[in-house]
Amino acid sequence: MTSPQGLLRDATAEARGWFLLTVATAVIGSAGTLALPWAMARALDAVVAGQPASVPLAAFACLLAVVVTAGALQTLANGGYGSATVAALRRTLARRALDAGVPGAARFPAGDLAGRLSAGCAQAGSAGVTVVTTAASLLTSLGGVVALWLLDWRLGLCFSLGVPPLVLIARLFMNRSSGLFLHYQQTQGRISALLLEALGGARTIGASGTARAEAARVLQPLPELSRTGHRIWRLQRDTGWQVGLLAPVVEVLVLGVGGLALLNGDISAGELAAVVAYAAVAMSALDQLDALFALGVSVAGARRVAEVVDQPAATPGTRGRVAGRRGRVTLSGVTVRSGPRLVLDAVDLDVPAGTTLAVVGRSGAGKSNLAALIGRLREPDGGTVAVDGVPLRELAPHALHAAVGYAFERPALLGGTVRGMIAFARPDVSDEAVRAAAAAARADDFVRRLPHGFDTPLHDAPLSGGEIQRLGLARALVHDPDVIVLDDATSSLDTATEARVDSALASAWSDRTQVVIAHRASTAARADLVLWLDDGRVRALGTHRALWRRTAYRELFAAAPAAPAPRRSATRQETA
Repeated sequence: MTSPQGLLRDATAEARGWFLLTVATAVIGSAGTLALPWAMARALDAVVAGQPASVPLAAFACLLAVVVTAGALQTLANGGYGSATVAALRRTLARRALDAGVPGAARFPAGDLAGRLSAGCAQAGSAGVTVVTTAASLLTSLGGVVALWLLDWRLGLCFSLGVPPLVLIARLFMNRSSGLFLHYQQTQGRISALLLEALGGARTIGASGTARAEAARVLQPLPELSRTGHRIWRLQRDTGWQVGLLAPVVEVLVLGVGGLALLNGDISAGELAAVVAYAAVAMSALDQLDALFALGVSVAGARRVAEVVDQPAATPGTRGRVAGRRGRVTLSGVTVRSGPRLVLDAVDLDVPAGTTLAVVGRSGAGKSNLAALIGRLREPDGGTVAVDGVPLRELAPHALHAAVGYAFERPALLGGTVRGMIAFARPDVSDEAVRAAAAAARADDFVRRLPHGFDTPLHDAPLSGGEIQRLGLARALVHDPDVIVLDDATSSLDTATEARVDSALASAWSDRTQVVIAHRASTAARADLVLWLDDGRVRALGTHRALWRRTAYRELFAAAPAAPAPRRSATRQETA
């Protein structure tokens, strides 16, 4: 398990330059702050005694300049250090969230993950600055206490009487606050996740007239958030009045004893002025309530970031592609679990190279999980997935990328421009290849009508669902891997367009293995083989024509027409 402290140490290591500057300026500022009252006392005593005061005044002025300069540099260093650690934490979290793939996305909804990436990392990243500045302030206060002891032991004793209550107050605050801060941020994350989910279904909500009910669902955790917030405020209130009562009592006691020491001739007038200054410095330890509050928030944020970082990620292999092999896919005893539920149960499958396999089944049968396994977007809980006889876990990332590619039901609009989206997997590909892929996916006609054609920014391109899917298919064509997984990638196309696109893809991928998640009978009919999944198990494997004789198979497709002849001859016979 990744500890929040370890996470922050790693982030600090990436910002070590800023960290060292932060520490150095804090130490110099602390030393200067402690030296100033003594220099002031020497100058004041020289003036009162009628002695030459130019040297002590110059020393005081130099120290003052050092303190001011150190303070300015510390402000710069704190900003640089905080920004660098936040950036490091965000890079770490983003990489791990993407590496974790499907399991990570399932555990952390998009809204919650976005909250951890923005607010959580910002809160965690401020911990380093808070620790350094708080430590410097406490050391300065400790130096003030030591100075009081050196000036007169009675002064140090009076101040030390306030230390045990202060330590107790701080300890109680940290013990009670850390859990409250974490719970508050978790509840905020739940609201963010619900809100993002609702925004994604805004049209459905508007069409069904359920806006009020959906708003109530999104805001359902709000009372819990309010209760936690009020508990935090009450804790701050109680700690505040305790510190507020303790501080003046200790300060009056120290100054009273200092005044008596001056009357008795034990200290000089300048030293009394130093007592006043050192008392203020020592009392600054009582002003660290805000720092403790900020540190509690930072620790809670770091815990939330660490939860994502702790998600298991696939370890990349080291093997390259196997020469002379072209996309045979094998699943041996593959099992996938989602909590207690068995999503795929000991699936065995052998797809010869160049075969088009349609995967069918009712919702929840395991189709998308099987598709995710083929490109190692998800790790099996048992069994082995291999391409051309090489287990995916042994393939190096570049080899896996070259072996397996995807086109999804809702392709992500990544790449900046239309051209960038199509060439996302191979940004160095030629413009001719991009245009050829768009033509094969039947996307070139609507792309030419865009304001700047292929150079149109994606946010300026009004694209329908079917058009986005065709761009996703064009992206898969440019990728050109040995195995193509089409995860419901033509669901938004009408039947005629789907047939034309499928014909073009069949020509472009004639020697490629295709695994197609199919919901239409026409899609299954154009495949060489059909894999029928039922409740995570292989119910049958065969041609669409052969399976069509089964009533249960026909019931998978709503209003399905009579089965047309398959596109190519079957390579395997049906198996129960």
